Amino acid sequence: MTDMLAARLHVPTNELRMERVPVPEPGPGQVRIAVRAAGVCLSDVHLLDGTLRPAWLKGDTVTLGHEVAGVIDALGAGVDAWTAGQRVLLQAGELDLRGVVLTRGVDYDGGYAEYALASATTVVPIPDGLPFEQACVIPDAVSTPWAAVTTTADTRPGDAAAVWGAGGLGAHAVQLLRLVGAAPVIAIDPLPAARERALTLGADAVLDPADPKLRDTVMDLTDGFGLDVALDLAGVPAVREQALTVLGPAGRLVVVGLAGQPIAIPNDIGLAYFRQSVRGHYGSAPQDVQRLVTLAGRGRLDLSASVSDLLPLAEAPAALDRLARKEGDPVRLVLVP
Repeated sequence: MTDMLAARLHVPTNELRMERVPVPEPGPGQVRIAVRAAGVCLSDVHLLDGTLRPAWLKGDTVTLGHEVAGVIDALGAGVDAWTAGQRVLLQAGELDLRGVVLTRGVDYDGGYAEYALASATTVVPIPDGLPFEQACVIPDAVSTPWAAVTTTADTRPGDAAAVWGAGGLGAHAVQLLRLVGAAPVIAIDPLPAARERALTLGADAVLDPADPKLRDTVMDLTDGFGLDVALDLAGVPAVREQALTVLGPAGRLVVVGLAGQPIAIPNDIGLAYFRQSVRGHYGSAPQDVQRLVTLAGRGRLDLSASVSDLLPLAEAPAALDRLARKEGDPVRLVLVP
């Protein structure tokens, strides 16, 4: 095979085109993988609608896809730690020589394609028992909330925690909070189906953000203390305002969802007196992905409910449209070449 199908974003016009392009050849220190699964993320939707723009892309077209799993197909010069046929996933990005974080499928070609290139240092082996479609979502949909929960929020066993937005990242945040021992775990989402899903994934309680008694309910659920951890996965200014009203002493509001809007703190006296904080969070570290592969591979983390639908690679534009419209309220749609 000399060419392959790829979903190419033309940045100047925000057009996504399914195109035949040459199969890439791995350079020194690189591997080529035959893609078996690629997750469809809301960030990809934002690239398509122009909300996000590639900062370091060379040229004006890029193959989307930063959640990628597959099989090693070819090795570049100097690569001796890997062999053809190994099952792997790819980290969502890497550092360049300047120390700049480059994101796969944004700043360089990603995995909405039949084949993808990766630096050998960004390849992570996956066990035989972990399906490709579950493995591919780990580098973002699972690792981002994991890092937010464990590192940025510094969640400890027994911490009272709430997640606003139980979608692609929030559904995993519910599972991960329970995994690290948070109690209670509260999911807050306007969609009944999302709230029901959060219950099946381990939430102790689910709430509608429009409920006028939400604050009273949260205080009752936390024995009057309020939240130790509040995670904004929705990226909505109203969420931050609501979360700040239910933080307890030393409570941490962690902003993961991106709104591009100011954050207003209504009462600096309360924030200071109770030693509360607002913390920003973005992405994850390579070791986070490694740990999650171990947890999933050893049965401590069940990702079987993470894949809402499998779609052929050729239907990438339709998949992005479905996600943009939240059709079926998916956790993750996954493309399969």
